[in-house]
Amino acid sequence: MQTRLTTPHRKLALNRSNPLPTQPPWTFAGHPRSRPEPPLVSVVVPVLDEARALPGLLDHLAALAGRWEVVIADGGSGDGSAELARSHPLAPRVVGAPRGRARQQNAGAAAASGELLVFLHADSRLPDGAYPSLTGALRDPACPGGNFALRFDGDDRFSRGLTRWYALQRRFGVYYGDSTLWLRRADFEGLGGFADLPVMEDHELVRRLERRGRTACLPGPALTSPRRWRALGWWRTGLAWTLIRWAFIAGVPARRLAGLYRAVR
Repeated sequence: MQTRLTTPHRKLALNRSNPLPTQPPWTFAGHPRSRPEPPLVSVVVPVLDEARALPGLLDHLAALAGRWEVVIADGGSGDGSAELARSHPLAPRVVGAPRGRARQQNAGAAAASGELLVFLHADSRLPDGAYPSLTGALRDPACPGGNFALRFDGDDRFSRGLTRWYALQRRFGVYYGDSTLWLRRADFEGLGGFADLPVMEDHELVRRLERRGRTACLPGPALTSPRRWRALGWWRTGLAWTLIRWAFIAGVPARRLAGLYRAVR
């Protein structure tokens, strides 16, 4: 005895009150529906003789989930940093710029295509959930930018102390480039980018950014190296940075502070 199967299409065809649709449900006006493309986030990395740090950084960025563009802004490295970046499988865009972190970051931003700009140091790392955090912040039109919560690499008391100190400063709207600044492109351009200063360009931009709107400190944390802090010690470096910051706020020209900055860099 044979069993005759009735297909769903045959049932629909025999039911005149429920005819087959003339278009698939996934079409609109004859065209397939497509989801909007997720935002492009551009990561700008200023480098100067960072050949030792770049491979690990680029491997890290290649492994992050999300839609990223990476721009390496080289300030005239003599150790092959630019060539190393060009040969990496991530294939970042490499641009040359006059030496100086402010100039390099402005040049990288000008070459970037994303609607969100992230300024990352070569010895820093983004958290695994950076992309959803950034794009989530992008949905708040009142937020022009901000930074990431920061942790200094290492489980020793020195690194933990630095991490707590940075978290305390952030509550008062004080943060720097090593906590990975990010801005909407429109707000970055509206602010005129980084001021052409030899030092404190990150702090100067942050002060203007804080006046522009409600900034966000995104979770993570981002990770950075305490290498320059270890060189001179926490208290000595922290005191020097505090003096530099308050001298800058008091109006001492950045050119005069550059020597002290280099001494603790």
